[in-house]
Amino acid sequence: MKPLENKVAIITGAAAGMGKSIAKLFAAEGASMLICDIDEQRVRDLQHTIESEGGEALAVRCDMSDPEDVANMIKLCIDTFGRIDVLVNNAGIMDDFFPVDRIPPERWQKIMDVNLNGPYHTMRLVVPDMLSRKSGSIINIGSIGSHQGARAGAAYTASKHALAGLTKNTAFMYAKEGIRCNLIAPGGVNTEIGLKMHPDPIGYERIMTGAANMPRMGEADEIAQIALFLASDAASLVNGAIVTADGGWTAF
Repeated sequence: MKPLENKVAIITGAAAGMGKSIAKLFAAEGASMLICDIDEQRVRDLQHTIESEGGEALAVRCDMSDPEDVANMIKLCIDTFGRIDVLVNNAGIMDDFFPVDRIPPERWQKIMDVNLNGPYHTMRLVVPDMLSRKSGSIINIGSIGSHQGARAGAAYTASKHALAGLTKNTAFMYAKEGIRCNLIAPGGVNTEIGLKMHPDPIGYERIMTGAANMPRMGEADEIAQIALFLASDAASLVNGAIVTADGGWTAF
């Protein structure tokens, strides 16, 4: 029996990078899933790929900064599949390494809306469904910026620190109800998240002073394997954990 057979998952930010790798792996390991992204065409292309390989997925456009979009997405998943066993909060955006005095308020708010408020809304809406069965796994994709201060700018760092706190609180609050909540904290990973960045020169110069210590970049498929473990029953005792996956960068 495959580790995710008969399980239903939601994966946000699934059109590319880690989200895409997680979705393809989950499908191969038996999960039915709703996959969502703000890029509707690419997430629908992923649905077709998964279906062509024998998997089951429903692709929808969802803006994680819009609570109504998130609510509609969660409802659609329950209406379509009848339940939610696994939630992967992968969607996230970077902040161009802005220090606190240089980041525009509207940019700060957008990053918080996607990286923190989006996961809050998905979690508050899936927990009641998980409580009804006393079972569920929530996987938040954080960053080594969830526990380090100089891997990104002020807004991204704050959002990922807060997501780690939300993860730990949720893990403890529902531990006796069969719901687990964990966070994966990747270091540098080869994805598209940085392609549209326009780094602030001051912030970038400061952040890069520690980049030389990074042993290597990770790959999206490596993060997907961690997510698979946390989603499966093999991780039944793992709750409230921050799983750092940075090749040893933060060991320095």
